[in-house]
Amino acid sequence: MLDQFILVPRIAYFSMEIALANDIPTYSGGLGVLAGDTMRSATDLELPMVAVSLVSRSGYFRQEIDASGYQHEQLDSWDPSRYATQLNAKVAVIIEGRTVWVSGWLYEMAGHTNGHQPVILLDTDLNENKDEDRLITHYLYGGDASYRLKQEAVLGIGGMLMLQALGFNIRQYHMNEGHSALLAVELLRRYAYPKEDVRAGETPYDIPRVRELCSFTTHTPVEAGHDRFPYDLVSRVLGDIIELSTLKTLSGQDSLNMTRLALNMSEYVNGVAQSHAEVSRKMYPGYQVHAITNGVHPFQWTSDSFIRLYDTHLPGWCHEPELLARADCCISDEQIWEAHLQSRQQLVELVHTLTGAELKPEIAVLGFARRMTAYKRPDLLFSNIDRLRAIAAKQPIQLVFAGKAHPQDEGGKQLIKHLHQIKDQLKNDITIVYLPNYDMDIALTMAAGVDIWLNTPLRPLEASGTSGMKATFNGVPNLSILDGWWHEGCIEGITGWAIGNSHEANADADANSLYDKLENVVLPLFYNDRAGWITLMKGAICKNAAFFNSHRMMRRYATESYIR
Repeated sequence: MLDQFILVPRIAYFSMEIALANDIPTYSGGLGVLAGDTMRSATDLELPMVAVSLVSRSGYFRQEIDASGYQHEQLDSWDPSRYATQLNAKVAVIIEGRTVWVSGWLYEMAGHTNGHQPVILLDTDLNENKDEDRLITHYLYGGDASYRLKQEAVLGIGGMLMLQALGFNIRQYHMNEGHSALLAVELLRRYAYPKEDVRAGETPYDIPRVRELCSFTTHTPVEAGHDRFPYDLVSRVLGDIIELSTLKTLSGQDSLNMTRLALNMSEYVNGVAQSHAEVSRKMYPGYQVHAITNGVHPFQWTSDSFIRLYDTHLPGWCHEPELLARADCCISDEQIWEAHLQSRQQLVELVHTLTGAELKPEIAVLGFARRMTAYKRPDLLFSNIDRLRAIAAKQPIQLVFAGKAHPQDEGGKQLIKHLHQIKDQLKNDITIVYLPNYDMDIALTMAAGVDIWLNTPLRPLEASGTSGMKATFNGVPNLSILDGWWHEGCIEGITGWAIGNSHEANADADANSLYDKLENVVLPLFYNDRAGWITLMKGAICKNAAFFNSHRMMRRYATESYIR
């Protein structure tokens, strides 16, 4: 079963979450979807990798929204035996002074064009473990700081031990965010010098050797968003994993900062967009932070109608998405528009199924879908209700929203409730729908079926963002704040439009810019110049989809990070 995977040296890709399939709830949002797309492209390109994550038996959560618009979380459990094969190996991680046994499941990811890749899902739900330890791998991002540290120990330390027990030959370790940084501590223990060779005051570990083996991708441009654990908690949960003085030198004197640990123990560090790398360099002066801008998987995020179109006119596009740069000269306007209408009809049907609402086919649809939290500003469009109402009276619009708030993000939950209140307030002027339980299937239907993709984060807090990239594969232009990937992808009037500018974060200015673009540029083009609109759709495909894809991203990782 594993023979086909363990004979070739591989890159081990560690991620707390990973989107393997829509009905496997081992992901919460963008980070997990990116991890899934990473492995999908690695599979298509036949890059030898193995992913390590948690089984998350109880998933993230299934979102239910009550009549008032308030989010409630329900368990979203799944049975790994339906999708994966249980592995015979078990490894032990010492947590709170007791042995916690960790087993694994093998999920085989099949590529669209080539190959298979192994994904190891770690599981502590074993009879050998105490009841509380059996739950460590149950809840994605659940529990308190102690639970989170235990999860990260299982991921980093347990994942390292599991790969070794299974016989994998690992040439490099790639940490997708800092959650798995304890793998570097396990590597330090593996590459410790013999005691007799260590002089007093010297580190007993071959730190340069470990750094050569590790690379780190950071996704969080906010200092408060990085995991930190008090050292008294670390001591209680993990014991003396290595000398405290060494751990503090590598991870921070005040607390165990997982990002700081990953930075110090990685030879190659990158942000997920050019602007994010710049922000990260300012956050962590003295570290060299490269930029590899995220991408999305071509086949995964292209609707059926556009897949048929590209297959006919640009054969090979799934393996070489740069061929999409020829879409403007190889595909007619009529064919682009017909493919869009088919995608749009799928959205109309989904909206009716989930909400009972009816979208009108002749009215422009704006889409907004992502994690619901304050800095994403899903309510920016409603900053001036009277002006929005006046715009819609002359040039009608329809709005489709979706997204989950983290269970502990009360502000995010209130935003969802606020959007539902606005929906009721504007029901006679603008059709607004909120699709519950946002998942990968809803994401594709929305990204392909709307006419305009909206993104309004507070600069510079959007590390990259990938939802708008999905839209471009389906010919949908972006109307977005110049942050994350859109700072690179926006060619004004060619691929979409910028909201505000890249130099200031001003809510009033951003809202006014959004209204001005909608009223004077976007909607007049949509309603009055169909040929011009389709030219814009082709620009989104040729200039954005051809570049902002995970095949290009993985080729960059292979040549810049993995081969050193």
